[in-house]
Amino acid sequence: LQWLRNPGPQHEKRTLFGDMVCFLFITPLATISGWLCLRGAVDHLHFSSRLEAVSLIALTVALFTIYLFWTLVSFRYHCRLYNEWRRTNQQVILLIPKSANIPSNQQSLLGLQSLKRNSKETIV
Repeated sequence: LQWLRNPGPQHEKRTLFGDMVCFLFITPLATISGWLCLRGAVDHLHFSSRLEAVSLIALTVALFTIYLFWTLVSFRYHCRLYNEWRRTNQQVILLIPKSANIPSNQQSLLGLQSLKRNSKETIV
């Protein structure tokens, strides 16, 4: 979620949003189309020519191959972008250990200051 809130490149976020919308629309359409093609192939095998049945099966295989290829390429692209973002956007806060030289009330103030940092930073 931090990647989505980051004011980085908006193009990557628009691409992710567009791919998610396409995935939500294309998945049911591909499923219904594949089912109808296979149903038509079964009907053609029983009642008419085998050539039409084989053509419908080939169409179904092509449809699902293209769908799976698009899904895998899109998923790989967004995973690569996310991993690159994680590698280049690391923010680290170093906490000051308790020391005998600092009075306890100043230690607590230092601790509060480090906790009030931006939530995007990682405490180590």
